[in-house]
Amino acid sequence: MAIDRRREAGGGGRPLPEENGSVPGAGGGGSAAAAPPGPPPANATGAGAEIQAVPVPPPAAACSPLLLDYDGSVLPFLGGLGGRYQRTLVLLTWVPALFIGFSKFSDSFLLDQPDFWCREADGQGNWSGSLAPGHANHSGNGSIFPPPGLPTPAGGNASECDCHEWYYRIRAGLVQNVVSKWDLVCDSAWKVHIAKFSLLVGLIFGHLITGCIADWVGRRPVLLFSVIFILIFGLTVALSVNVTMFSTLRFFEGFCLAGIVLSLYALRIELCPPGHRFMITMVASFIEMAGQFLMPGLAALCRDWQVLQAVIICPFLLMLLYWVIFPESLRWLMATQQFEASKELILQFTHKNRMNTESDIKGVMPELEKEIARRPKKVCIVKVVGTRNLWKNIVVLCVNSLTGYGIHHCFAKSMMGHEAKMAITHNFYADYYTMAGIALASCLAMCPVVGFLGRRGGLLLFMILTALASLLQLGLLNLIGKYSQLPDSGMSDSVKDKFSTAFSIVGMFSSHAVGSLSVFFCAEITPTVIRGGGLGLVLASAGFGRLTAPIMELHNQKGYFLHHVIFACCTLICIICILLLPESKNQNLPENIPDGEHYTRQPLLPHKKGEQPLLLTNSELKDYSGLHDSSAVSDGISENTTANGMKSM
Repeated sequence: MAIDRRREAGGGGRPLPEENGSVPGAGGGGSAAAAPPGPPPANATGAGAEIQAVPVPPPAAACSPLLLDYDGSVLPFLGGLGGRYQRTLVLLTWVPALFIGFSKFSDSFLLDQPDFWCREADGQGNWSGSLAPGHANHSGNGSIFPPPGLPTPAGGNASECDCHEWYYRIRAGLVQNVVSKWDLVCDSAWKVHIAKFSLLVGLIFGHLITGCIADWVGRRPVLLFSVIFILIFGLTVALSVNVTMFSTLRFFEGFCLAGIVLSLYALRIELCPPGHRFMITMVASFIEMAGQFLMPGLAALCRDWQVLQAVIICPFLLMLLYWVIFPESLRWLMATQQFEASKELILQFTHKNRMNTESDIKGVMPELEKEIARRPKKVCIVKVVGTRNLWKNIVVLCVNSLTGYGIHHCFAKSMMGHEAKMAITHNFYADYYTMAGIALASCLAMCPVVGFLGRRGGLLLFMILTALASLLQLGLLNLIGKYSQLPDSGMSDSVKDKFSTAFSIVGMFSSHAVGSLSVFFCAEITPTVIRGGGLGLVLASAGFGRLTAPIMELHNQKGYFLHHVIFACCTLICIICILLLPESKNQNLPENIPDGEHYTRQPLLPHKKGEQPLLLTNSELKDYSGLHDSSAVSDGISENTTANGMKSM
């Protein structure tokens, strides 16, 4: 009250800023209200009169809500997913998933650790094979079940590794791979793990950087430039002259592959209406897994690692045609207020679908004509730091993604036993297809679970299964091991091994679903203007989780138990945090940051009629200080608005 009296006495004053940092009434009626009433002074002539005659520019008007409601107005006007052109574009986002599957799982064949012998010549020039200890008895299966760690230089291993020529037996369908090409065994075996690092680290940096670029320049330029550079770096990998060159080029190959994966994921999400987003994304996942299943046959046909690398990269040549046939994301153009380019693209959609613009019932085109002179408004992912809810949702999903992919390696190692010396099936192909089959079963189970429980409920269920499998494997198996040592227990070690295998399969099944669903969930709740950056963060977190596998290999599995304990604790934290997430099933995608802020959590079970909801409504979000009257709060939600503050379809 004292401040208000001082303002009135002083003829106004500096107004307080609003919540978004802007000054209320700046440049408009607010300045007139701040001036004292009455006619202007008589001596206001000359330069002073000219200054007063200059009109103050009015504040920028808000964009038409009709244009920002893409799922509710623009997409129905274009025919939704029923248009032939839209279906063609969705199909074009599916086709590269097969090539992506080849590239992602190539390490299992290019860097497979083979059996090896030292070839020594006797006095008559005949060769005899000397088996290197600890290497020919394990199942060399690349990145799925990693080989044993580095041999110690002391003792017999030092003498056995003192060899000038090696003989290799590769079980991954190739006659020669990177390990046999440059003799990456014994003292050079650590270079294999560095080569595995290079692709994963390239993917991590690529997701972070290309995600921000996709929000600034668009999805289409990122996709096309990533295709061009993956062709350059990928084909150059096949011409590597040493392992250093191979690892360096693999980093840049992974960087470009990340740009392709991220831009296609965002384009696919932004093309679809709310009811089809999940299934279209899952179809792309199945096609990618088809590449994983076909990879052993492709390796057997190529026989040499250089030919295999070239065959994996060459199909990306087809994507150069996307420069001509694939447009920019219309949703991103509308969200960033690039209305002139949006108008051209809408006309292209109507022409390809053979639609008549007179069917525009809601008046999208007239509103677009009014706003066509508006300047573009692009946003960077760093703006999410100033939000109240959005940054928390993204962080929770990043931690879920990291935990899901990180603990997946722990379960895979448990299938071989804690010593990690021998795979349970003693066969590369059986191990490889076991992992691929578990991933396929996980994706198949996600479809009905997410359809019935929603995104948040499905993620919570799979995280609970992961936590149970992890805790039972850590606690119950140790108890069974101690009990089996008693003389009258009648329990053998085989019982413990069977329990360990069962828990590992359940854990791999559920953790794969957690990682995949976290990425999809983040793509839905992140606003269109920063969707690339949000996807980059959650995909980079998944890459950090995968990176734990070669790190453990490099350290010869030291600290494996602690590694598993840490991720098991993370699963418990994630279960609590998932309850704070909103539900995005059948909801419109948020287009800007205020829309993303309105995605608030709601109870897992809907409240009964007549029961007052305990969570904030849309009107309460505008003033969360609790100063509004209860009568204003009670009228907050309309009949067609959900508790997320978004219109339902």
